[in-house]
Amino acid sequence: MFKIVTKKELNSTVTLMEIEAPFIAKKARAGQFIIFRIDGLGERIPLTIAGYDREKGTVTIIFQKVGMSTIALGKLNVGDAIADFVGPLGRPSEIEHVKRACVVGGGVGCAIAYPTAKALFEQGSEVDVIAGFRSKDIVILEDEFKAASTNFYMMTDDGSYGEQGFVTAKLQQLLESGRKYDAVFAIGPVPMMKFVSQTTKPFDQKTFVSLNPIMIDGTGMCGGCRVTVGGEVKFACVDGPEFDGHQVDFDELMNRNSIYREREAEETQTHMCRFDKLADELMK
Repeated sequence: MFKIVTKKELNSTVTLMEIEAPFIAKKARAGQFIIFRIDGLGERIPLTIAGYDREKGTVTIIFQKVGMSTIALGKLNVGDAIADFVGPLGRPSEIEHVKRACVVGGGVGCAIAYPTAKALFEQGSEVDVIAGFRSKDIVILEDEFKAASTNFYMMTDDGSYGEQGFVTAKLQQLLESGRKYDAVFAIGPVPMMKFVSQTTKPFDQKTFVSLNPIMIDGTGMCGGCRVTVGGEVKFACVDGPEFDGHQVDFDELMNRNSIYREREAEETQTHMCRFDKLADELMK
């Protein structure tokens, strides 16, 4: 069992948790992920590692409560424990030779972008961060990004905070001004990563995206997380999750990610815990 040692609500739908997992904390690096199960009957959910403390032996995760398992996880509190917490999985971000980088995060994807920005900044790289949200009320990790960047740009769709516009508008502006990067890291909704990649391609800027396909075992055995990159089939869990954004077939990824959307919505509305069912039977 893996104990929850910290819980913090970042906004109405996004939660930060620090989990006691010393063996994972010892090996974790920016860009990698974990897979958790709340209990032995739960589904396996991948989450990118948002941070780690090797001395405390803890791993930080940030998640949006959108499905049955993440909603259930969000109901747990400090002192509670989850059954499975496996990792670190996947390949870490390729940052060793990056001297100047732009990290672009969208929405809750900023939780994934933050550890990459932090790792780059701590190794002495010059880091521009562009963070995008729909509106001011869902902004997360602003102070953390400011502390881990050379230049920080806040964008909101409705203009309620920072500059109005999409992250691609600011990125386009920076590139057109002559800004050159060793690498651009884009992390967020798939359409956002697609358009970031389209923005950087004419400028011949190396671009990495962190993909989030359907994933089950996290070891490359099931094939559920397959994506097409450069015309070849790759498995996001072992070959990624980061790939060359200019080589990814984003349309295929979006189609595959939507396969179970209706079923997920149905399960969220109709699911009843087995213990609740048992209690109902005993009360009859």
